[in-house]
Amino acid sequence: MLKLFAKYTSIGVLNTLIHWGVFAFCVYGMHTHQALANFSGFVIAVSFSFYANARFTFNASTTTLRYMMYVGFMGTLSAVVGWMA
Repeated sequence: MLKLFAKYTSIGVLNTLIHWGVFAFCVYGMHTHQALANFSGFVIAVSFSFYANARFTFNASTTTLRYMMYVGFMGTLSAVVGWMA
């Protein structure tokens, strides 16, 4: 169980770094608007997280339906938290 948690945490850290990296590249390198840069970083990072956790953490297969449900859930969660802030 501890090994599973360590894998999940490691992928979460990488996910955050990817989000920040894509955001910074879009804003400072491509001079993209902040909202579009954040959205791009979110989509890329969430996609990485989904596939990496499925493969390395849970040894599960991925399907388009699972991916769409995950992205939809994460997008909704992000929107609700942003609205509440």
